[in-house]
Amino acid sequence: MSASASVLFDAPGPKARVRHGIYSVLVLLALVAFGWVLFDAFDEKGQFTAAKWEPFLDSGVWETYLLPGLQGTLTAAAISIVGALIFGMIFGILRLSDHRWVRWTAGAIVELARAIPVLILMIFLFAVFGDYKVFRSDDLALAAVVIALIIYNASVIAEIVRAGIRSLPKGQTEAAVALGLRKSQLMRLILLPQAVTAMLPALVSQMVVVLKDTALGYQITYVELVRSAQQEGASQQNTIPALMVVALIMISLNIALTFLATTLEKRLRSRRKKGGAVLAADSIVTDAAPGVDIGKK
Repeated sequence: MSASASVLFDAPGPKARVRHGIYSVLVLLALVAFGWVLFDAFDEKGQFTAAKWEPFLDSGVWETYLLPGLQGTLTAAAISIVGALIFGMIFGILRLSDHRWVRWTAGAIVELARAIPVLILMIFLFAVFGDYKVFRSDDLALAAVVIALIIYNASVIAEIVRAGIRSLPKGQTEAAVALGLRKSQLMRLILLPQAVTAMLPALVSQMVVVLKDTALGYQITYVELVRSAQQEGASQQNTIPALMVVALIMISLNIALTFLATTLEKRLRSRRKKGGAVLAADSIVTDAAPGVDIGKK
């Protein structure tokens, strides 16, 4: 824990730091004890015997169960993340519109989408698509999973975008208006590029949520990692080890996604510190007023 002062709390003193250290040790001991009890319970049931884990050394098990499940998870997650980002950006910007009816309509859609549980939305879409034959039978589950995830997560991303843009200093908007920039230019050239850097941690968190929520497709027969693990466990009589392997795969995917986003955020921030914002401002002025020589006063 850092001893520096924070906006949320004062820097802890010597006694507080000792107390926090004791609390940390106690929590760590409690976690170790819980882990040991869990391990002992699994071991007592024979979940760590070689026979339970040998199937994962067979390439046929991976090709039949886990790799198709991983492909299904990544496919649904990739499509859902791209769709949620696109629609989230659109509705986040619409919620900042100067027209009241646009703001209210976008706000009503966003609030409604946020209020519906993702699983219920998946089941509803799966039933509707099946009854009205909107998609091929092979694509019904994927379509229901992807569209449900896009609807819910786009509504959350819309709020992230709206909050990120509103957090920027108002002076930038006023300066852009004074230069004669249109609302679309203001949003595209000034506000969004800066807001994306500030929003990136929250966006990454939402992408991780999308990746994890693909497991809900298990309820509508979509072939993803959890469903594949259940099938492998039923076939090899090792359901608990199969779910442990799937958990490790999901943790690895989430860590990789977070690492990539963190690297991207650092690069964006370093580019801004190296004068990228100044160059962008010059190009904005030139774009907004082509006949003005910004080098002359």
